[in-house]
Amino acid sequence: MASIRWGIAGPGRIARNLAPDFDHVPDAELVAVGSRSAERAEAFAREHGAARAHGSYAALIADPEVDAIYIATPHPQHHAIALAALRAGKALLVEKAFTATHAGAVEVVAEARRLGVFAMEAMWTRFQPAVVRLRELVAEGAIGEVVAVHADLGIRRAFDRADRLWAPELGGGALLDLGVYPVSFAQMVLGAPSTVHAVGALAPTGVEQSATLLMGYEDGRAATAVTSLRSPMPGRAVVHGTGGSIELPPRFHHPTSLVLHRDGADPESMELPPLGRGYAEELVEVTECLLAGRTESEVMPLEDTLAVMSVLEQAARQLGVEQAEDASVEV
Repeated sequence: MASIRWGIAGPGRIARNLAPDFDHVPDAELVAVGSRSAERAEAFAREHGAARAHGSYAALIADPEVDAIYIATPHPQHHAIALAALRAGKALLVEKAFTATHAGAVEVVAEARRLGVFAMEAMWTRFQPAVVRLRELVAEGAIGEVVAVHADLGIRRAFDRADRLWAPELGGGALLDLGVYPVSFAQMVLGAPSTVHAVGALAPTGVEQSATLLMGYEDGRAATAVTSLRSPMPGRAVVHGTGGSIELPPRFHHPTSLVLHRDGADPESMELPPLGRGYAEELVEVTECLLAGRTESEVMPLEDTLAVMSVLEQAARQLGVEQAEDASVEV
């Protein structure tokens, strides 16, 4: 396979941000886009140089010239599109949150493994150079033994029942859109927690407008994840150790630098900007995995995605929110 030919399902904001980064990815090209609106698909294809525009997700999935699909639709639609694409042999990069429910994620992961088809959550944060360096520093023991993690990410968005972020049927709420970042960051550093405690507030539509999670571990380590749709939080993450800390300044989910604080020493700032808009690194990862014949990423393995989805669902249920997959998607 000389080059990986990509298609995009869902030509929305995230897809528009990601598409230009294909220019920074060797052995990959954007060749197709699919939407429930042929007009939107055609406009996206013209803007981003894709050769073909499909007026349905089914047509995109059936396109024999597409090797991999980036799913950028609302969360509850990921499940059905992912299953159909996997069964057609298409590799997947699925926008976070991976699905709307933990059970939906389990089903997609099981199908990918059964069929031996590549799938990965599009958690771009894990591939950012500053985050890669943070993992290296932790592994080197630069801050001693890690004891705690904190991360926050919030925006102020006026309540609007017509806005996807406030709509329960579209997977709205702070947790799936924003909370996935601090939870995934904590899971990357500490692994899956043994306990999850959540407090927060709900919007008039019943989705969570804010949430604070305390994740506990049997050995005494802990993580806090704070997210909100009604407060413009800094977007900072810190890993605390017995010998110092590592800070990702705002906004940590696509950082350009980190600061290493060692006990008794001056802070060390490291500038580590991402490639392109920051999506290129995850596209490189998937492309290289496919060319090498791998079915999972070692940096963003499917077990990590399942662990994160479990935490998000536990938190949502404690707040009285029950998400559901969209069974009406035509694929």
